[in-house]
Amino acid sequence: MTEVPSGLTRLADDALEPPAGAKRVEDVAAYADDPVREREVLEDYGYRFGWERFWGAGPAVMTGVFVDQFETRSGASAYAEDLARNDAAHYAGTLDEDPRGLPGGCRLLSVEDPETGRGLTGPASFVWCGHGVFSVGVTAVADSVEAAEEEVRAVLAEQLDRLPPT
Repeated sequence: MTEVPSGLTRLADDALEPPAGAKRVEDVAAYADDPVREREVLEDYGYRFGWERFWGAGPAVMTGVFVDQFETRSGASAYAEDLARNDAAHYAGTLDEDPRGLPGGCRLLSVEDPETGRGLTGPASFVWCGHGVFSVGVTAVADSVEAAEEEVRAVLAEQLDRLPPT
């Protein structure tokens, strides 16, 4: 994927901290407060590898795509479900576990008015889906939660079209 519907500029992988791009289990585990424990959790899911890409126009408007491959369908689905639940708790948003117009097994989180200190700079939308042995996540921070949701739905559809059918 080279472009997103919002027209945001793709950010260079190495311009971000931590860098985006290809991910190994060690990279993803390093995001956690307890990397050793997180590595064990990822191995339990059957995490194989993944990648991330970001587009943005400053910190207040950004889109991210996360695709991770697992050994099994159940590992991918469980990972997506757990990410949705954890992010819903962290961002204090509204989680829809069966969002209209998205494939079964997808979860959609909306954060209308982010709380200070939660890491969001504006209204946001997140979606996570298990798709065969893949977990696909899309995030968007935009001027409104409606614009963010429109972005994640469009980017998710394009990303799912790029993956093998389930």
